Amino acid sequence: MYHSNVDLVMGHRLLFPTLHLSIVACPHPHAKFMSFFKMASRLVCVTSLCLTITNANATPVKEYAQYLPDGTNLALIAQKVGSNTPLLDYHGQQMALPASTLKVVTALAALLQLGKDYRFITTLESNGKISNSVLKGNLTARFVGDPTLTRQQLRNMVTVLQQSGVKKIDGDLLIDVSAFASHDKAPGWVWNDMTQCFSAPPAAAIVDRNCFSVSLYSAERPGDTAFIRIASFYPVNMFSEVKTLAKGSPESQYCELDVVPGELNRFTLTGCLTQRSEPLPLAFAIQNGTSYAGAILKNELQIAGIEITGHLRRQSLPTEPGKVLAQNQSAPLHDLLKVMLKKSDNMIADTVFRTIGRQHFNIPGTWRSGSDAVRQILKQKASIDLGNTVMVDGSGLSRHNLITPATMMEVLQFIAQHDQELDFISMLPLAGHDGTLRYRGGLDEAGVNGKVSAKTGALQGVYNLAGFITTANGQRIAFIQFISAYAVPPKEHRNRRVPLVRFESRLYKDLYQYNQ
Repeated sequence: MYHSNVDLVMGHRLLFPTLHLSIVACPHPHAKFMSFFKMASRLVCVTSLCLTITNANATPVKEYAQYLPDGTNLALIAQKVGSNTPLLDYHGQQMALPASTLKVVTALAALLQLGKDYRFITTLESNGKISNSVLKGNLTARFVGDPTLTRQQLRNMVTVLQQSGVKKIDGDLLIDVSAFASHDKAPGWVWNDMTQCFSAPPAAAIVDRNCFSVSLYSAERPGDTAFIRIASFYPVNMFSEVKTLAKGSPESQYCELDVVPGELNRFTLTGCLTQRSEPLPLAFAIQNGTSYAGAILKNELQIAGIEITGHLRRQSLPTEPGKVLAQNQSAPLHDLLKVMLKKSDNMIADTVFRTIGRQHFNIPGTWRSGSDAVRQILKQKASIDLGNTVMVDGSGLSRHNLITPATMMEVLQFIAQHDQELDFISMLPLAGHDGTLRYRGGLDEAGVNGKVSAKTGALQGVYNLAGFITTANGQRIAFIQFISAYAVPPKEHRNRRVPLVRFESRLYKDLYQYNQ
């Protein structure tokens, strides 16, 4: 958590003063036209001046913006819940990278299309008959993109199959991933994030979040190859080409670890590792969910003593369902969305996004079907026109995504006005309490912990917030903060968030004190 020692209030004009001044108390050279101005735009009093909100915003916001690094892009909008007039509108029509605030749009569309009680159901199915403990036919494992499915849950399904008397499968083991189609990686995802677990491809087949961990040990002698240890229950192959360096080696400054993914979950680790007494823990994203889930399920069947006479095969084309022999249900959608929003879970967001497309169009879920479905659902069920918004995924990971603060404000206003049935705002991180807002320096300094419920959004150079603040007098204000192109000189990198903390401290303190 970063704290500023700079007085963020003294010497600066407040955007939302708590003075209770009427319009007539503020001298205006054109008083006879005052009624016209009231119709054209809302009037507010700032210290001893009467200013229209549309013309007065620029100067105060620039005072906030002065805390941000030079060249930073800023777009802001704030509006009372239920009002059609912004209290603050600074570049509200400017396109910006939403980052993870896009999850708010995904969550709303999911609730409207799927319903809060929707569950992902993974099944073991067959059209064959069981005779003398032999299942005569193929066993199909139908995966539908459950982002929370675990190895233990697969094991439980195998146990149910075993308890039904099956000891042998006279056929193939089919891994059905027809719920989704096309690529498992969305357009515009950063290539060097692909092997990190937070951007594990949201495939139809997911087990333990499609993430595995290894330990990297430095060699005893500098120059030798570091070695990897990986638990045997991970069906992956990991190879080391990592060079061990002596402590203090000048080579270590620029020789970095890197991982090169190959076919069928084969990974090669390259680069350098300085000698160390303890292993370096690492985690990587599975690139082929089908082969990973298939290998795990096959192993669980073998452990249970169930023989398979055929082969392990991928089933990518939709087929008629067979008789369900065992199944696993995820938690209700509302519970999943709460985790998604609180923890900014990309896996949940993107599997839900593709599922929206699958359910809405009754076709295998793709990135394009998800995008078109969200657009249609919001238009039909919330009267929200996304216009020229670009939405290529559900998580906000893609740098192709674009949305205006004004459009996001429409989404927030709908959420607030229908929160009784949606129960949405409670799913957002609460400043100072949980999720990605548990520790947010600017909000902490502003004294608004417990008063702000908002979704964060962060990419390289991007610091966004979209949500609600409850003011000192109990009003609820919706707001969107889009910051991009945020960069500091290399020498200031360790304290790179300090300008952000100063900016947010001033802005949200003034929003909290708004009393009009």
